[in-house]
Amino acid sequence: MIHTESRDGITAISIDRPPANALNTELVSRLHDAHLAACANGARVIILTGRPGMFSGGLDVPELLPQPRAAVEEFWLAFFRLTRALAVSPVPVVAAVSGHAPAGGAVLAIHCDYRIGARGNFRMGLNEVAVGLPVPDCIMLTLEHLIGARLAQRLAMTAQLVGVEEALAVGLLDEAVEPDQLMTRAWDWSRQLAGLPPLAMNRTRMLARRRLVDLLEPQADARLATQLWFSEETQAGMRALVARLAKK
Repeated sequence: MIHTESRDGITAISIDRPPANALNTELVSRLHDAHLAACANGARVIILTGRPGMFSGGLDVPELLPQPRAAVEEFWLAFFRLTRALAVSPVPVVAAVSGHAPAGGAVLAIHCDYRIGARGNFRMGLNEVAVGLPVPDCIMLTLEHLIGARLAQRLAMTAQLVGVEEALAVGLLDEAVEPDQLMTRAWDWSRQLAGLPPLAMNRTRMLARRRLVDLLEPQADARLATQLWFSEETQAGMRALVARLAKK
């Protein structure tokens, strides 16, 4: 479900849950634990990546949809604990976006410090509205922090998925390389970060995030997301999505 590799003071965490690296409670909990373990073991930089062609396809809706309210809230709490852990990480987290990153996949990436994308016919963005799920407040705030309020509103409101070049243009990605160079570039960039004086670098990066971090409250965010999940409109949209996926 995940793999880790550590060298040169850097730990790479790879998501490996075929076919789409879809996020369920177990996977997000394992990612959270892997991040904590990397920090505890002295990593100075963490890389988060996926499988070739697929960073993460977002939430595992077919698994989550039939779950009772308590299980859905458990998922959201695990998810928001993970995203907050990425946002407040004591060391930089570099997202090596290895392919498609819609919805929850994009959410993971935007909570990282730096995003390197693989060039190709890949799409990225917050398309939750298209299936009837309002973008949770905390995610919208993170997107606004990253790309500005006007662009965040346009992309999220219209459920727009963008290609690699537009993701670069609007700031969802910081750079893009050929797929076979993605991890080489991620390791090289991480080594540059690891070579900086850690106290000065990490204090500076957290100063830039301080207003955002204060607004991330996993328990409150999970309660709200669960409430939205069980709205009539969202449930109808999710059922339609599951039906479409079943036909593929």
